[in-house]
Amino acid sequence: MKIVEFTAGSLRFADAPPEHPPADGFVWIYLDRTDFVRHLPEVQAAAQRLGGSALLDVHVQDLASDVHPSHYDATSVYDMVIFRRLATLAEVQRDHEHVKAIARYHSLGAGAPAPAAAPVPEAFSRIDSRAVGFGVFDKLLISVHPAGCYTAHTFVERFLADAKLSVDTAGTRNRVPQGPTDLVLRMINTMVDSYLDLRKDLTSALENAQAELLKPDPRHDTWSAMMLARRRLHALQDLCEEQQDAMQEWLDTLRELPLSAYGAEPAPAQARRDQLVARARDVMEHIDRVLHHARRLEQAAETAVQIHFSAQGHRTNDIMRTLTAVTAIFLPLNLFTGFFGMNFEHLPLIHSTEGMWTALALLVALAAGILIIFWRRRYLTRHRR
Repeated sequence: MKIVEFTAGSLRFADAPPEHPPADGFVWIYLDRTDFVRHLPEVQAAAQRLGGSALLDVHVQDLASDVHPSHYDATSVYDMVIFRRLATLAEVQRDHEHVKAIARYHSLGAGAPAPAAAPVPEAFSRIDSRAVGFGVFDKLLISVHPAGCYTAHTFVERFLADAKLSVDTAGTRNRVPQGPTDLVLRMINTMVDSYLDLRKDLTSALENAQAELLKPDPRHDTWSAMMLARRRLHALQDLCEEQQDAMQEWLDTLRELPLSAYGAEPAPAQARRDQLVARARDVMEHIDRVLHHARRLEQAAETAVQIHFSAQGHRTNDIMRTLTAVTAIFLPLNLFTGFFGMNFEHLPLIHSTEGMWTALALLVALAAGILIIFWRRRYLTRHRR
């Protein structure tokens, strides 16, 4: 558990929550999810003392859950925001190894080898999320993160660097958040930026998968990888829609709060509200960009699948056309040989010494004629792709 106290444009790290909230600042309590469960009585006491109300039991369960979707809820004292950030590559690999270990364990128990999972491009495997929860009070922020959360560590390291600087410098004052809501919006904005950074990798991975899928002989695992990528993109759309709903509800709350909730003086309070609303709208705009990009990628994946089916059908048509033409060439020859193979005493050329050569020449001429006709009509010509 880490505790940061912001006062008058400065900050300091504390070993324990203060007894009273700062008059011109706020306190940020940051915990891993496991620490939150272990230090829950201490956190509840700090919430009661610094925020004016303990966290509700239902909100405690939401903050302690690592599978909770993006969500917003509010009470008369505090707001509760859950936002799912993008998982890091190390977290994805760790989860993948965990799943493989479980599958290996069950396969050993069943006496059969575990089925091999279809490989997914690295960019699409990163479409996985972790829940980050925030309890936002007027003078207190309680944030619950997954173990090793890069977002919280980034801000903690940034604040540590700021604490070593002079607190009177303008740059330090600009980097220090003005309140719990401002700090939450900054962290959420950092989380959304990670989704924006992933767009280029997703586009490149999808283009490579499309190129492989449209080859005459694609790898056997390309189809399964494309299907998994489509499911991951659909999950990304659902995730963005949940984030949009949560942020829209929070934005409506920020707009509906009276100016007195932002400060005693009307002008600074109005400026602070406008700043928070603008930051929230900027976050929503970033989420909307990620959502639109995910939809375009899913449409591109669907188009690639349809083109793959069309290409397979076209190749099948080429094969059937060739087989049909070859059958059509030999069908008259079968008729010709079947006619002379009838068991009659008197047949043309049947007793002639030149009959066999004459029949062979007629067969060759007939086959060549049919072949020329088919070639001129391009029944035997393959279309270049």
